[in-house]
Amino acid sequence: MTDFSGNYAIDPAHTLIGFSVRHAMVTKVRGRFDDFEGSVEISAADGSAGKAQATIKATSVDTNDSDRDNHVRSADFFDVENYPEITFTSTEVSIEGGEGTVTGDLTIKGTTKPVTLDVELVGVEEDPFGNTRLGFEAKGTINRTDFGVDFQAPLKSGGMLVGEKITLEIEGSVIKQ
Repeated sequence: MTDFSGNYAIDPAHTLIGFSVRHAMVTKVRGRFDDFEGSVEISAADGSAGKAQATIKATSVDTNDSDRDNHVRSADFFDVENYPEITFTSTEVSIEGGEGTVTGDLTIKGTTKPVTLDVELVGVEEDPFGNTRLGFEAKGTINRTDFGVDFQAPLKSGGMLVGEKITLEIEGSVIKQ
């Protein structure tokens, strides 16, 4: 059995914190955050107990379009001048056999709401430099308007330019401390 226990720090060079949202009701726009830090503490060898926290610099949003990125940083979306960070702090970990959920408090634009992420602990491995790495994947959805991100641009069809449902996707690598 793999022993997942330990204290880990997020490796930003090998971690992706991304999202996708429906655009114009016909396609999805994907983005990511490039500046973040966090930690994971796993107190049970099977990964069934622990805690996690992360801080994301909202200014680091990247959707592969600088005009859109600047709009997302504005008061219409993240309002990074007044709310420079997005945070997550776990409140419950429920993992069995390397799969389960992590529930926690997500704060965006000064509003905190509970969020549950489906999590898979991919494995633990020692890299060629002697670091013990734990890989994980997490996915969940939120409604952006619940967090005060309520920009609306109506379409002729009656829909909205930007969907309310946001899919969060994390592919993480953390290093044992």
